[in-house]
Amino acid sequence: MTQYLLSVHGNVDEDAAETRSMEDFQPIFEAVERFNERLRTEGAWVFAGGLQQIDQATTVDNTGDAPVVTDGPYVESKEYLGGFWVIEAADHDAALAWAIEGSKACQGKVEIRPFQDEPEA
Repeated sequence: MTQYLLSVHGNVDEDAAETRSMEDFQPIFEAVERFNERLRTEGAWVFAGGLQQIDQATTVDNTGDAPVVTDGPYVESKEYLGGFWVIEAADHDAALAWAIEGSKACQGKVEIRPFQDEPEA
């Protein structure tokens, strides 16, 4: 089985918490939990998590002479990574089927990316 990252992407303008109440989000939370339980039941679950708001991000660049630590996301953008699942699936088509279901549950766009193979020793 191959592991895949299903990343949930949002847009600040579309998802602004200040325009939606917790009551608005509750059905989404419930749908995501049902999806998570289905992943667990079918043996596809590896790990998942939701992320705090983008203003909680810190970026570290230690590619030069000294590390540079900056408050905020790596890229200033309206789009953001909101959460993710790591799943195991037989192939891309199986991962795609999970992503379609996950996108419906979280009401967001979901990107699928396979993990790199481990180098052979």
